[in-house]
Amino acid sequence: MRTNWANLGLQPLANDYMGTRAAARAEPTYPLHARFCDNCFLVQVDRVISPEAIFGDYPYFSSNSASWLDHCERYAAKMIERFSLGPKDLVVEIASNDGYLLQYFMRSGIPVLGIEPAVNVAQAAIAALIPTEVLFFGEETAKLLVARGLAADHLSAKNVLAHVPDIGDFVRGVTVILKPEAVFTVEFPHLLRTIAGLQFDQIYHEHFCYLSLLAVHRILGDHGLRIFDVEELDTHGGSLRVYACHRDARHQTTNAVLAVIDAELAAQLNRAAGYHGFENRMQQVRGEFLAFLEQAHQAGKMVVGYGAAAKANTFLNYCGLAAASLPFIVDRSPAKVGRFMPGSGVKIFDVRAIEDVQPDYLLVLPWNLRQEVMSQMSFISEWGGKFVTAIPYLQIS
Repeated sequence: MRTNWANLGLQPLANDYMGTRAAARAEPTYPLHARFCDNCFLVQVDRVISPEAIFGDYPYFSSNSASWLDHCERYAAKMIERFSLGPKDLVVEIASNDGYLLQYFMRSGIPVLGIEPAVNVAQAAIAALIPTEVLFFGEETAKLLVARGLAADHLSAKNVLAHVPDIGDFVRGVTVILKPEAVFTVEFPHLLRTIAGLQFDQIYHEHFCYLSLLAVHRILGDHGLRIFDVEELDTHGGSLRVYACHRDARHQTTNAVLAVIDAELAAQLNRAAGYHGFENRMQQVRGEFLAFLEQAHQAGKMVVGYGAAAKANTFLNYCGLAAASLPFIVDRSPAKVGRFMPGSGVKIFDVRAIEDVQPDYLLVLPWNLRQEVMSQMSFISEWGGKFVTAIPYLQIS
């Protein structure tokens, strides 16, 4: 049985930025509807879009976020220390993007290999001399790499599991490429925190599923993998870092695994009841934000956006906004500057535009980076500018 969780209507692909406003406004849209399966505990979107359509020209470069780089540098140091990784070990990352993580292992003299399907971001990694295979990861890719002597002593997958249309094939690939005593770490936004924090803008077609530890425990277990530890993280509004290994590997299971599962059971993430009411709360957020925007416009105040993230597109299109309501958005990624947000048609400018126009309000669309953005853009206080976030509720500061 499948239970409705969130219906965001018809939406374009969230990372499909266009060269003209007309093209952005005319982009095809698809139903964006997420449902819960009470058999496997997985939350999935109804409509699966071809990965080739999504990742052909991927505009997201992980290295553009300073806080994310700091997170990854600390991760590398922790893994090297905890698992005694050294120059004889191979660290493999699935969905390695522009090499944002593997660079830190390389600096410690540890061999690395990135696996990245998006050609443009993979080329950035290759240009930085980070060994990278331009491939989608799955069982066949894993077999190919193992045949070339590239089995993993440590395997990392950050925020990729939700992007996989066939999780079974992905996890079979993990079992193939992972050496007998190697560790697989996977990070993903925690569904428990997504629901509690009303983070509905994390729902878009590129995210095929939304993960609880209950669901991941079942998926990995079905393929001979065992979760032996888990950490709760602050990234992306609340994430989990799961540590897994082959079922008969030596790693001892910690109490943290049961603690998170207990919390999920208490929130009824294994039952339809745990998902009721989410849509009503989404509608309240939309209503509060649109009321703020109308009041600002009536008062002659300018509101512009910060952060042309995929989640921003989900939010703007759910709210039905267009360029008339939000003059422009600024972003630090050169790959996005000068392009237009899909659906809304809002133009993206370099962050320097903020100093030129001096808006009254800066709408921080990637709310998970609120503190980082407020620190970087603190100068808007010089003209009385204020920061705004809309999720999980309207905040003005």
